[in-house]
Amino acid sequence: MKMNRRRFLSFVSAACLSAAAGPAAAFRWQGIALGAKAQIVLDHPEAEAITQAARAEIARLEGIFSLYRADSEIMQLNRDGTLDAPSFELLECLALARRVFGLTEGRFDPSVQPLWQVMAEAASRGQAAQANDLDTARTFIGFDRVRISAARISMDRGQALTLNGIAQGFIADKVAALLSARGVKDVLIDTGEILALGDGQGGNGWPVRLAGERDARQWQGRALASSATFGTLIDERHGEGHILDPLGRKPIATQVTVSAHSAGLADALSTALCLVSGEEEARDVLSLVNEARLERFIQTPT
Repeated sequence: MKMNRRRFLSFVSAACLSAAAGPAAAFRWQGIALGAKAQIVLDHPEAEAITQAARAEIARLEGIFSLYRADSEIMQLNRDGTLDAPSFELLECLALARRVFGLTEGRFDPSVQPLWQVMAEAASRGQAAQANDLDTARTFIGFDRVRISAARISMDRGQALTLNGIAQGFIADKVAALLSARGVKDVLIDTGEILALGDGQGGNGWPVRLAGERDARQWQGRALASSATFGTLIDERHGEGHILDPLGRKPIATQVTVSAHSAGLADALSTALCLVSGEEEARDVLSLVNEARLERFIQTPT
């Protein structure tokens, strides 16, 4: 079963984060990144050529992180259990994932992929996953069991990874680095997570509105990521959301928005904080991360 990532990410973009297109003279590219709607907005005399380079970078990174390309690095790793000579970007993303894994006491765990697969396969048959199948899948969870080095990544038999809770933000960071290297100072990058750099429209930053807030806030040099426990359902009939607790607890219904200097960090943290017990615990977790802050925590009564 292929999960409809666009559905979740359009939820994040439209319902949680909607950004103004910027000045009328700005160049705007709209396309797809990791299966989701994406856009880049900038005002630069070579904007079109620079954006073409950014598009090429997105495509290159999809070749590392996509779960829907058989030739991607993450798919090769999941298929074979090992990956020799991994790319620097995969190693860098895994290092960030391991940092957030530690900060959140394992709530953010890319090794939940076997659990997701069991639930998705059952849903494709119109059934709920069986308890024994879920229990078996949980035995493979444990990001701390994944062995990572510059020469090789290897996992225990039966393990598999998903970087869907961090890769969109990570890609936004890499696109921002490429654009900065080409002299771009003012740009809004939206790969499902938003990264607003420079002075933006009118010199006061980029106007970004969080869902439920009437007025936009101005953002400069900061990334925003939003996750919702049930933003997408793996199993619509049985109400199973796409954010899975590695410890098997039932997540509360939340919508979390985190900002940070890094979109990858904000992305991973917003995912993990959907699995806390409430806003107080979310703030306790973020007290350990100086460069990140909680922008919104909405808990929906069940």
